[in-house]
This record gives sequence, structure tokens and C-alpha cells, in this order.
Amino acid sequence: PSSFILTGIPGLEDAQFWIAFPFCTMYFMAVLGNTILLLLIKRDPSLHLPMFYLLSMLATIDLMLTTSTMPKLLSIFWFQSHEINFEGCVAQMFFIHIFSTVESGVLLTMAFDRYLAISKPLHYSAILTGPTIAKLGLAAVVRGTAIVTPLTCMVTNLSYCGPRVIHHSYCEHMSVVKLACGDTQPNSIYGITAATVVVGSDSILIAASYILILKEIIGLSSREACLKSFGTCGSHIGVILLFYVPGLFSFYTQRWGQRIPAHLHILMADLYLLVPPMLNPFIYGMRTKPIREQILRLLWQK
Repeated sequence: PSSFILTGIPGLEDAQFWIAFPFCTMYFMAVLGNTILLLLIKRDPSLHLPMFYLLSMLATIDLMLTTSTMPKLLSIFWFQSHEINFEGCVAQMFFIHIFSTVESGVLLTMAFDRYLAISKPLHYSAILTGPTIAKLGLAAVVRGTAIVTPLTCMVTNLSYCGPRVIHHSYCEHMSVVKLACGDTQPNSIYGITAATVVVGSDSILIAASYILILKEIIGLSSREACLKSFGTCGSHIGVILLFYVPGLFSFYTQRWGQRIPAHLHILMADLYLLVPPMLNPFIYGMRTKPIREQILRLLWQK
């Protein structure tokens, strides 16, 4: 087909105009927070350290992830611009899934970084050097590309002879596959398997890292330091859960969640691309002492 029609949020068409306002606010906060984080890290040489390189990667991915979907989503909600051409739909689907996969890899690397910083502080700078961080980031990109490229090729090779209406706010993989004719089971199996393997392996390794971190924290002599570390780890785990749980909910609902109301599923899928990018700069960035000091210094100068 030359184009598809994105419905937005099925069942909430009359409310979409008003729903767009909080969505736009969250998108603005995500863009502003991640941009400020990138600028602060770039301008201050004292922040040119492995942890902040990882924060830069996360901020860049979040900017790309939200920008690949939100402008079109807001145009649907505010201006009734429902049509998207086939190539644009495939590109959007590719960017959503590859950036989500790469972000999962970066979150795993950040959990490993925190474990090394707490458990092996004397060897931390020797283990995680700048080139090592670059290699880990490149590995996350290569893994994401290797997983998502076949997914995209399989979608472009399908025949579409039915309706052109995608019951979603953006071009999500299974939403597009459902419009195809013929056997789509390979697409479904590959999509579910890829999502389960990536999320399953990364979340298990992240959980293992934080369990080891918590074991180290319990051994801290200072009660204040222990409580502070618990608070930091708790906020990190909360953001990670907000990234993984809605994502898996969206993937599995598309395949087996026929009894779940469509508007609930689509709202969760939309928030999955908005809430973590909005919170990441605050949880990982602003709560970090060097970043917070930089912001306070800038405000004091002004």
C-alpha cells in the first residue's frame, strides 16, 4: 500500500484533543531534560567519565525514541493527520524497536557500571575506561540492529490486501502485521521471541546486578550512606520497571490480549515511549551530585 491510516487511541477519539496536552507536556519535558543533560556533560570536562558517557548515550537514545513517534502522534490528536506513507511507517517501526532494544542494552551496562563503582571502587577506573564504554555502546547498537533489521525486512516482504487502518497511535510491529494477507505466523513468532529474549535476558542481568549492589550496600557502616544508596537504587529500579513492564504488556497484548480494552492497551504503549525518557534525566542525571552541582552553579551565576 502507498500509505496507512493511524487511528490514534481507539475508543477515545473524542478525547484525543485533550489527551494531547499532557502528552505534549511530557514530550517537552523529555526533550528539555535530556538536552540539558547532554549540554552539561559536554561543557564540563570533569563530567567526562564512564558513568556520564553512559548517561549521554541514554539521553541521546531517549531523544531519538520520543522524536520518532511524538510529533506524528500529536499531529493525529490535534490536526487529524491520520495518514502515514508506507515507507514512513516502516521507518518509524524500525526506529521505535531499535532504539528500545539499544536502550535496554544501555540500562544493562549502567547497572553493571554501578555495581563496579560500589563493589570495586579502586579498580573501577581501570576496568571501565572510555574505549571500553564506547565498545559496550557499539555492542548495544549492533545487537539492536541485528535483531530489528530482520523484523523490518519481514514486514516489507508481506502482501497487504485488506484495510489500511492501523488501530494504534504509531506503527508498532504487530499492528502492521495484522493488516497483511497470508501467513503472518513467522512474523509473530519472531517478534515475540525477540522481545522475550531481549527483555528477559537484560532484566535478569539487571536484577542480578542490583541484588549484588544491595548486598554491598547492606555492608556499609554508615546508616546515612546506606539509606541514600537504597533510595538511589530504588529510584533506578522504578524507572527500569517503567521501561520494561509496559513494553512487555504492549507486545503480549497485541498477540494474546483480545479481552483487554483497546484504549488501555494503546495508552500503555504510548506512555511506554514517553514516561521513561521523561524520568531518566531526573532519576539518573539530576539526582547525581556532579550534575546537580553544575545546574546549581549555572543558576547561581545567572
